[in-house]
Amino acid sequence: MAREQGKEQIMKKKNLVAYSFILPNLLGFFVFTFIPIIFSLLLSFCEWDSGNPIKFVGLDNFVTMFTKDKSFWISLKNTLYYTVVTVPVTLVLSLFLAILMNKPIKGRNFFRSVLFFPYVASLVAVAVVWMALFNPDRGPINGILMALGVNNPPRWAASTTWAMPTIIGLTVWKGMGYYMIVYLAALQGVPKELYEAAALDGASGWQQFRNVTWPNVTPTTFFILMMLLVSAFKSYDTMYITTQGGPGEATKVLAYHIYNSAFVSSKFGYASALSMVLFVIVMVVTLIQFKGEKRFTNYL
Repeated sequence: MAREQGKEQIMKKKNLVAYSFILPNLLGFFVFTFIPIIFSLLLSFCEWDSGNPIKFVGLDNFVTMFTKDKSFWISLKNTLYYTVVTVPVTLVLSLFLAILMNKPIKGRNFFRSVLFFPYVASLVAVAVVWMALFNPDRGPINGILMALGVNNPPRWAASTTWAMPTIIGLTVWKGMGYYMIVYLAALQGVPKELYEAAALDGASGWQQFRNVTWPNVTPTTFFILMMLLVSAFKSYDTMYITTQGGPGEATKVLAYHIYNSAFVSSKFGYASALSMVLFVIVMVVTLIQFKGEKRFTNYL
């Protein structure tokens, strides 16, 4: 009995130590994340400009959003366009670069550092460099295109047609280095014996990728896909720094519309309603992704 009581006391002490490590993060989550989420949910049914008392308006914010706010539909369309292009392009390029940087090529560490640098660099600095490269009048990209015989090169960020592709290119350039490193970690965990066995069986490079590389990096791919989707849906800082949602509303995404509604127009209740819609979209996409992961894993 005494020995069992002693074990119980030791377990209680260990649990107490464990909880003491978790408690600061839990308190931070509760104060800075959970409470604001609940307040935002309640505020989405209200009208508030931070200067007057909060007024309950029921579903008016959501009715206005879906029936009267043209900017909502434009920003939602832009968000989907931005996400649908950015996510797969970043995913494919990251995997391609990871496979390339995993090979014993000369200067491999240097190229890894160069590719990873945009991710650790300041977004402002990266955006300034990118916009300078794609400056429609003095940028080197248009200079090269004109030298190749293109008389009317794109206006890039100054064009309603090319502004979003320019922002997408910036996002891909900045983020692909980080996901390349994540893929590299996964690739280096793949046993070399599998490639040797596949080569002995006469498998081509594509067959080795399809039957050895891809199944082993599938869990990493789903992790990266989830991170990219969440990041794309909530992205607004890139647009804020580069185009401020313009020209017109060509690069105005949903998160940027929420920012404008709250901090420019002082419509905090309406902005909260917009944020709830964005939350539901991200949640649905995440749930679909988790179900797809289970089915794909079972298939493999």
